[in-house]
Amino acid sequence: MSIDLETTTPLLASSHEALSTADAVAAEIAVGSAERERAGVSLLPQLRLVAESGLLGISVPTEHGGPGLPASTTVEVLRRLSRGDGAVGQLLLSHFVIARAIAGLGQANPAPRVYADILAGAQIGNATAERGTKTSLQRRTTVTPRGDGTWLLEGTKYYATGTLGATWIAVAAVVGGGAGETATVFIRPEQPGVTLNLDKWSAFGQRGTASGEVRLDGVIIEADLVIEEGLPPHPVTGPPSALGPFDQALHAAIDIGIARAALEDGAEFVRTRSRPWQEAVDAGIERAENEPHVVRRFGEFTARLYALEALLARGTALVDEAYALPELTREAASEATLSVAAAKALAQEFAVEIASGIFELTGTSGTDSAVNLDRHWRNVRTHTLHDPARWKYVHLGNHTLSGATPPRLGLVY
Repeated sequence: MSIDLETTTPLLASSHEALSTADAVAAEIAVGSAERERAGVSLLPQLRLVAESGLLGISVPTEHGGPGLPASTTVEVLRRLSRGDGAVGQLLLSHFVIARAIAGLGQANPAPRVYADILAGAQIGNATAERGTKTSLQRRTTVTPRGDGTWLLEGTKYYATGTLGATWIAVAAVVGGGAGETATVFIRPEQPGVTLNLDKWSAFGQRGTASGEVRLDGVIIEADLVIEEGLPPHPVTGPPSALGPFDQALHAAIDIGIARAALEDGAEFVRTRSRPWQEAVDAGIERAENEPHVVRRFGEFTARLYALEALLARGTALVDEAYALPELTREAASEATLSVAAAKALAQEFAVEIASGIFELTGTSGTDSAVNLDRHWRNVRTHTLHDPARWKYVHLGNHTLSGATPPRLGLVY
């Protein structure tokens, strides 16, 4: 299920080049997206198209041969790809998070090997979350050192988004026999002991992500593919990080990209398929797109979408500023976190409203399963459940009332 590496993958050296490429790829993957989602067709060809375009390598640091484009460019690329197909966007989110997370690692770690593959078109997947734990951040998968310098990986992962098409899979684990230390382990899907059960994914939305199960039974890992991380950082006193808001900005980009696709597809349906209401005809209005109530409602949705896109851009600009600092400060990380949190929280409301509200305007014919307009609502509703907006509003409120810094958590900070 992985994608063959292409040694001729282009290097996109500027943000302008990356965004232009993203627009071209998004337009191509948008073709047939409704039918693919309805029929449950694999997205491997679309992932291959992204890989061959060079977009997967845009954040590879310059010291590893990449262009080292800013975080804001990566987020905008993912928003544009998600506009073409939200499932493709989500399949690539973990790739961009992991590619940035391993920046700065030296030769004794997987970065050189992984980055070289990324520049050749490799996609990175994730196997982090598990079922049956008390919270979503807990892990029972273990990686244990063996006497010969290798490690042994055991466990079962679920919600393994991005594993479809991946050349490498980053696995979150606890160090066996330790006192709660954690590690990230890089594996290949074809390794002995690795079993992908991606068809276990049965959510009503984002079906194409195939975010199913990864089983790890006695997987032998080379030492340089294990990143020992020690104890998890304390949520209050731990060192600041810009990776959290970057990750959250990517999640928001998916929701906002889907919302734009829903708005544009809804508008196209009204222009070409919807009939005006009888009262409108009696008033001399012959086309549904000219009904004043329809026009106003589309205007409201458009204003909400503009607000989401602008807030996301502000948040990612702050993420860029945080990464550019010689030494990241808690204040800079907090400012980026809170701005991105606002974008993510509002996207959970407005994106869902837009994707659902278009049916008020299309009429009953818009619910035809052959058209599959409802995929936008199902997809964005499913993805917005990734983490709760209610806690983001709490952190925003605490900051406004008392200047409190948000905690350093993987889903917030």
